[in-house]
Amino acid sequence: MSFVPAVPIAPSVPSSIPPTSPTAVQFRDRVRVSTPGRLHLGFLDPGASLGRRFGSLGLVVDGPHTALELAFAGRPHIEAAPGLDAAEVERAAAHLAALQAHTGLSRPLHLRLLELLPPHAGLGSGTQLALAVGMAFTRLQGLPLDAAQVAALLGRGLRSGVGIAGFERGGLLLDGGPQADGRPARVTSHLDFPQHWRVLLVLDPSRRGLSGAQERQALAQLPPFPREYAAELCHRVLMQILPGAAGADFPTFAEGLNRMQALLGGYFAPAQGGLSYTSPAVDAFMRWAGRHGDTAVGQSSWGPTAFAVLPSQEAADALLRAAHAAGAVAPGLRLLTVQGRNRGADIQFLAAAPAAACA
Repeated sequence: MSFVPAVPIAPSVPSSIPPTSPTAVQFRDRVRVSTPGRLHLGFLDPGASLGRRFGSLGLVVDGPHTALELAFAGRPHIEAAPGLDAAEVERAAAHLAALQAHTGLSRPLHLRLLELLPPHAGLGSGTQLALAVGMAFTRLQGLPLDAAQVAALLGRGLRSGVGIAGFERGGLLLDGGPQADGRPARVTSHLDFPQHWRVLLVLDPSRRGLSGAQERQALAQLPPFPREYAAELCHRVLMQILPGAAGADFPTFAEGLNRMQALLGGYFAPAQGGLSYTSPAVDAFMRWAGRHGDTAVGQSSWGPTAFAVLPSQEAADALLRAAHAAGAVAPGLRLLTVQGRNRGADIQFLAAAPAAACA
């Protein structure tokens, strides 16, 4: 794979925790991290009807991923594979600079960005990039920090904890919303996703979901989330979605998830042009998919990525054939069949690469 220089490492930001003594560090040569994307299947209580806001259901999938390597070097250097989003490369540089400032460990580093999840697509790219950079840094330096601590340092997990937990363990995850002191949400349920089930990802590369200030503005303009909706969502998750996954009972799981997505899609539609999906092309496909076959359908976070969970590879193949035959797949849409992933990120310690050693 060829690489092109991207950006210099940004200046350090002010430290928010006591610096770590370099003499306590056990140095490593090079660390590689590969972390999968996650689907955010929905909030339980966006309106905090019981005093605790959000609560999230998420699923880690074995499909698109973020992969990078970090090594000590003679000078600070960042490389990015051709075609990677320049803003994401700059974000990775900022994360690295922040970690060096937080810890006081300023030895020059060489960061190679191999692959990145598409940004603002509903796959958790921001959190996974931060955790990949952060955990590569901590493992390289021998620091005893876990994913939740790294996320807190880098400002991730402010609403949902499933991206952090997904990085650590994969699977189907439920959290109870951010903690009262502002720390990331803790996982309240973790289940293996049935291995024979499949997830059809529907991606629209021409669109991006809301993020940052736009996301905050959209949330602020929505009406209060009805308490009765929150009660039903919690009931569906506890008595249909989680038991359905635990017992590989697809009809029960699908009924619960379809209802969850219908309630949330209707609530968030005013912020998405009146549709349950951010992308009109995705919306049209998902409406077709929901009428054909045994599926659980919905949008991940603000999209534009949508998903259809199916009970088998055969069911996924049949749905794809029927969709193409019916002309239901608009030009530009990308369809990808994946499995749920019941493990987290892969972290490897490698020998120093010659290019990194002399960079």
